[in-house]
Amino acid sequence: MAERRIALVTGASKGIGAAIAVALARDGFDLWLNYRSDHEAAKRVASQVEAAGAACRLLPFDVADAAAVGGALEPLLQTQTPYAVINNAGVAKDVLMFWMSPEEWRNVLAVHLDGFFLVTRAVLSNLLTKRCGRIVTIVSTSGQAGMAGQVNYSAAKAGLIGATKALALEVAKRNILVNAVSPGFIETEMTKELPRDQVLPTIPLRRFGTGEEVAGVVSFLCSDRASYITGQVIAVNGGVYM
Repeated sequence: MAERRIALVTGASKGIGAAIAVALARDGFDLWLNYRSDHEAAKRVASQVEAAGAACRLLPFDVADAAAVGGALEPLLQTQTPYAVINNAGVAKDVLMFWMSPEEWRNVLAVHLDGFFLVTRAVLSNLLTKRCGRIVTIVSTSGQAGMAGQVNYSAAKAGLIGATKALALEVAKRNILVNAVSPGFIETEMTKELPRDQVLPTIPLRRFGTGEEVAGVVSFLCSDRASYITGQVIAVNGGVYM
């Protein structure tokens, strides 16, 4: 029997990350499921992963904390290597830049950019040795088009797009494929307070997307069907940005 592949998904206790974890479990991956602090939500996702026939290891740590990332991943990486790394952990602190505090700027960039760097770098040596793997980072329409009130978030997501393309170039010779998935307005806790009467007319499909629709693209990028795709940003946004 072939060894089961492992997927590491960050920020996977709810929303898009949870949908990705369940989708990859259904694809036959065992999960390393990262989250920061919501233990009960993480356990619920783990139950769904296990119901799909996959093993699930819960890894509570802050992706922006170098010591925490190393403490959680280094012992596991001594004997196992995830085939797929899904950088999904994120945070938004929306405010016009005029009123934005240095902490609101730094925190958003740290979770997205430091989190991507620390988690991906931790696994990268093993991936290079294995000469195969997939790295998928969840970015945002805000990082492609910009969004008022989200200077910090847009900067972070745009940075991730650049990092995705640069890393794809660095590791392509080792058959490691690096891509980004860029959701638009998706039904999550992060969007439930938005004024829908103002937002929906801006979306050509006239609805919010679902976490499962984003997860379907991640599932594809982690599959053998996506073996000639790297350095790309694939939008899941209902046409709001083309």
